[in-house]
Amino acid sequence: MPFDEARAVVIDALDRRVSPAVVAEVGRAGTVLWREAFGHLTHEPGAPAARLDTVFDLASLTKPVATTTVVMQLVEHATLHLDDPIGRWIRDWRGDDRAFVTIEDALSHATGLPAWLPLFRQHEGRDAFAAAIGATALEYEPRRASVYSDLGFILLGLVAEQAAGAPLDRLFQAVCGPLALDGLAFTPPDAWRPRTAPTGYDAWRGRLLVGEVHDENAAALGGVAGHAGLFGTAEAVGTFARWVLRAQSGEAEACRVFGSRETVVRFTTRRGLAGSSRALGWDTMLPTSSCGTRMSSLAFGHTGFTGTSLWLDPVRDLYVVLLAVHPSRDREPMKQLRRAFHDAAVLGAG
Repeated sequence: MPFDEARAVVIDALDRRVSPAVVAEVGRAGTVLWREAFGHLTHEPGAPAARLDTVFDLASLTKPVATTTVVMQLVEHATLHLDDPIGRWIRDWRGDDRAFVTIEDALSHATGLPAWLPLFRQHEGRDAFAAAIGATALEYEPRRASVYSDLGFILLGLVAEQAAGAPLDRLFQAVCGPLALDGLAFTPPDAWRPRTAPTGYDAWRGRLLVGEVHDENAAALGGVAGHAGLFGTAEAVGTFARWVLRAQSGEAEACRVFGSRETVVRFTTRRGLAGSSRALGWDTMLPTSSCGTRMSSLAFGHTGFTGTSLWLDPVRDLYVVLLAVHPSRDREPMKQLRRAFHDAAVLGAG
């Protein structure tokens, strides 16, 4: 069978307890080639089996799927411009060292901001986070490097809300409507909870997290943030991927939702910063990255801390969704799973 090798990679990872549950989907712009669920929602005896409609905390897949898509639409409609200074929209972003930093810089992780800070320990809510990030010392000169930063994407979520005059989750739902993406949502409804994969016990909140965002900074922002907070199924992420591939090929219906082909290609093409593989909101293919070695040089994608990933290859007309749960702080086993799985999936797709 075409995906036997990919299936074997997943089963081996479950046997090694890399994740208790995995749901995978592989497809092309016009069709699903393979979709399968593996394992159980936890490692505990008697835990419910994973299903095709199992819901996962998508973690940093929020960045490209939700935030970048919303920003791309706002750029397409000229509500935002990529060269807008962040300070135009975030009043607390000020100072000579950052006045020139733009939305494009934030999308490509080149703002100078550090990767992460535990802002949730002292701050709660949008105004407090905007002020805290605006006052955070830059770690490098903007545009001289690219350092993956949750803080920059928190700002992007706030920028989108200011520009559009609506909360980020509502803006994203406006995207989901035309695409029939019923299985993607911030702050998921209680009805999803029985089929949601837990992401582990959180000491800060003192409870097992099920249907509650794993990222603490996103939690302090009410579960709706530019960097994390989106939940979804492999089927919904796959549907999103098919629409993106169709928009990148210039299909009119998809472009009405995402923006022109030129806009979509611009967002998914490597920006060219020294030492960086980043596009605008997306990462791009490197032979050492999570997408393995067999995708084309034009492939783009992203991963999430909880164990999720999405990669798309417009040259091969291919997308690969891998949703898993990996609460361990040791990231190496998940990295190995992703690389082996993507290589096997590309082979299976032919």
